[in-house]
Amino acid sequence: MGRQSMQVDIVELQRWIGRGETRVDAVGPTPIAALSATLDTGRPLPVGGDVVPPLWHWLFFLPLHPGADLGPDGHARRGGFLPPVPLQRRMWAGGRFEFLAPLRVGDAIRRVSTIADVTAKDGRTGPLVFVVVRHEVFGPEGLALVEEHDIVYRGPAAAGAPSPAAKRAPPEPTFTREIVPDDVLLFRYSALTFNGHRIHYDRRYATEVEGYPGLVVHGPLLATLLAGLAGSARPDEDLAAFSFRALATAFDGSPVRICGRPGEEPAALRLWAETDDGTIAMEARAVLRPR
Repeated sequence: MGRQSMQVDIVELQRWIGRGETRVDAVGPTPIAALSATLDTGRPLPVGGDVVPPLWHWLFFLPLHPGADLGPDGHARRGGFLPPVPLQRRMWAGGRFEFLAPLRVGDAIRRVSTIADVTAKDGRTGPLVFVVVRHEVFGPEGLALVEEHDIVYRGPAAAGAPSPAAKRAPPEPTFTREIVPDDVLLFRYSALTFNGHRIHYDRRYATEVEGYPGLVVHGPLLATLLAGLAGSARPDEDLAAFSFRALATAFDGSPVRICGRPGEEPAALRLWAETDDGTIAMEARAVLRPR
């Protein structure tokens, strides 16, 4: 491995596999209404019993770290539930979901999280460490949602570097919408998900410290928009499964197209988020079932 990899003791980090934590929360209407306003969905104000849209569960079980426990990038300092990976940059790389039962406004909910895997490999700019966290979310009807969350850690040399394999000609979309993410949208989404990572709202930090050309659009925000597009394309069906993978970085001020088309299987949709220069920032797959 490269020079920086000497800092990564993968055997020690793999001791975290199997560690878990449990959190409880309640599905209140205010976060749902606030995200609806942030995304301009036009949804009516939520009331008790309304179904939580897919991926909007990220509004709950928020990481409530005090300011004294945050690092210079706004993330919580290494350690605790997640393994103490000694690489500075942490990003949301992807995820996989099974939707088993609806979550509704007013529900008491519980999330059981487990470190499922920790691996390392060499990247183009240095070592990478991948952590997979499995979340099981329970509602009044039992297990409602299973999520596998992929986190990638990397060193500072990779700051702002896009993947050379990310830019490719996408297929012609069957349905699409376009957004221009601005600093207000990114700030509001950060606030709603209590995400302190400064690359999303602190332009000086994002450009001068991490070397990005602008504010970084949240991966979970793009995934939420892709899942929402699947729902609007098939309004009489429910999402049964969803997966996404981040391929490149999208930045504020530039249009992002949220696209989709039928997949190879009748119940599946192929989805992607495309930046203005034709780069696929995120790809996703949705599987739907009759309501």
